Amino acid sequence: QVQLVESGGGLVQAGGSLRLSCAASGRTFSSLTMGWFRQAPGKEREFVVFINRSGGSTYYADSVKGRFAISRDNAKNTVYLQMNSLKPEDTAVYYCAGLSRAYYYTPPAANVYQYWGQGTQVTVTS
Repeated sequence: QVQLVESGGGLVQAGGSLRLSCAASGRTFSSLTMGWFRQAPGKEREFVVFINRSGGSTYYADSVKGRFAISRDNAKNTVYLQMNSLKPEDTAVYYCAGLSRAYYYTPPAANVYQYWGQGTQVTVTS
C-alpha cells in the first residue's frame, strides 16, 4: 500500500506562487507514475499534470500550461508542483495520485490511479 501526503497549499493573491509537495511512502517511489488533480467547489475533479516514473515525460492540462511545473525527486520520494502566476480560477483542493504502472506520454485517466492523497487547499484571491 502507498501513502501520499500533500503539503504546501494556502492562500495567495492572484499572480503569486505556491509549491505543493506530495510525499510518498510504502512502495518504491520510482516505480510510481504520478499525477496532480484538482477539484473546485461544485465541480468535477480535473486533471492538472502527470509525470512518468523517471521524470522525463510530463503532460499538462491546457489551463495550467506555462504556469505550472511538475517535478519529482525519486531519492526523496516526493513529487512537486510549482504553481506560478496563479489565478482565482486555480482555487481548488489539489490532490496527488499515483499508480504502479508505466505511462510515457499519454496521461492516465483519474480512475486508473490506485493511490490518492488527502488533498491540500489552494485559494487564490483577486
